[in-house]
Amino acid sequence: MPRMTINDRPVEFDLDPQMPLLYALREAANLTGTKSCGGGDCVGACMVIVDGTALRSCRITLAEAEGRLITTIEGLSRDRSHPMQQAMVAEQAIQCGYCTPGIVIAGAALLDRNSAPTRAEIEDALQNLCRCGVYPRLVRAVQRAGRVIQRRESISAAPAPGIEAADAAQRVPALRAVPEPSDSGD
Repeated sequence: MPRMTINDRPVEFDLDPQMPLLYALREAANLTGTKSCGGGDCVGACMVIVDGTALRSCRITLAEAEGRLITTIEGLSRDRSHPMQQAMVAEQAIQCGYCTPGIVIAGAALLDRNSAPTRAEIEDALQNLCRCGVYPRLVRAVQRAGRVIQRRESISAAPAPGIEAADAAQRVPALRAVPEPSDSGD
């Protein structure tokens, strides 16, 4: 039974050691933020961080993941406060959202190694295929997240999940709370 640490929690899978990590994460651990490419060529939507390196979870087996530290998109930041997540929103680099978890993971792994990567380093690290074509925004998002990590910039692009609309409007100036319709029957 393969054992590993996923999102800072030790786990043991009672599954075939040759099963791809992707399916164990999605089906057994219910960590569905890691997306499947649906067969064929992998587009990188399944990226996870394994011992500090972004890897495609469809291409690593449970046996290969044995004893390793794995971070999924759910473990990167429970409240979406990771600089890479915030920068993706601020740079409007999210279109359909399917590839977003893999891109965020790849960017976060790069920024863990180098908070000021060059454009070439970013393009090399983001091997993900985004059919929406937001590549210039992705590069800007990684650069911006790097500046946040370096404490040269802050982002107030997205309020934390579960926040009330009125509170969100106070914290993020671009948002406006819409008044609830009255039940006066006028």
